[in-house]
Amino acid sequence: MASRKKKIFALAAVSAVLLMSAATVWRTPQLAFWQSAPTANSMTLSGNIEAHESVLSFKSVQSRITQLPFNEGQWVRKGTVLAVVDSSDYQQQIAIAEANLAVQRRQLDAARQNLVTAGRTLLVDQTDLKQRRLDYQRALDLQQQGFTSKAALDQADTAVKQVSAVLERDQSQQAAAARNVEVAQAGVQGVAQSVALTRIILGYTTLTAPFDGVVTVRQAEIGEVVVPGTPVLTLADLDHVWLRAYLNESDLGRVRIGQAVVVSNDSHPNKRYQGRVAFIADKAEFTPKSVETHAERVNLVYRVKIDIANPEHELVPGMPADAKVELQAAGS
Repeated sequence: MASRKKKIFALAAVSAVLLMSAATVWRTPQLAFWQSAPTANSMTLSGNIEAHESVLSFKSVQSRITQLPFNEGQWVRKGTVLAVVDSSDYQQQIAIAEANLAVQRRQLDAARQNLVTAGRTLLVDQTDLKQRRLDYQRALDLQQQGFTSKAALDQADTAVKQVSAVLERDQSQQAAAARNVEVAQAGVQGVAQSVALTRIILGYTTLTAPFDGVVTVRQAEIGEVVVPGTPVLTLADLDHVWLRAYLNESDLGRVRIGQAVVVSNDSHPNKRYQGRVAFIADKAEFTPKSVETHAERVNLVYRVKIDIANPEHELVPGMPADAKVELQAAGS
């Protein structure tokens, strides 16, 4: 019985020693990890690919969609017609504006003809005045020589005054005719601008792709009446995509805008894409839920935007990707 108690005591002592040794081994590495973490020269930022998107809508027109040939996911080239609305009202406005322009041009032609007539009338008046003045001079010479009466001289003087008055009147009419030409020219120019504006608005009835891209969202349907600014399609530029990632505050001073990075993703594991840090937020935010666990979301991070050349369109919006960033010396 005493021998059994000694064995139990010996086993208990050995177990205690083993437990104390295990506790020591477990605590020591953990303590060393938190106290002396190694300094890395690079870091990996994880995030999702996003594309530069444009929400396309009709400008300055309100009508019914008659053509909408593309669906979501289809690739389009720059200048491709994406949507068309009924343009009959705007074509009618062009017809009315062009008719008004024709009227204004006829009025301009009439004003110019009146100006030409006024000029010819002035030429006749000036010739007549010159002749009347010659007649008056002859009558004056004859009266001084005693060959004509004072009444004949007065008649010649009156004729000069009458023709002078007619000349002044016709000069005023010529000036008025010149002003009418200017008014008619302004009228033609104004209506011509109205025609040009109406043609521009007619062009707004056709929606074209501003760049090569893929249709990501189709917000409207054929037959729907749209007003200016109503979203119709969303077009994404896949030639130049970007990676949204988040940077810890402790690493903020070691990453620079314009810095080159290397991007990779699981879909193309053997391929690397060249990128550039294009934006670092100036305000911190909580780690997004989709990026880290709930415990880590309380940490403050800074949003980073990395532009990536994507000529082969292998990177698509929503695809997860990693960016390897070489850390610079703090304060450099």
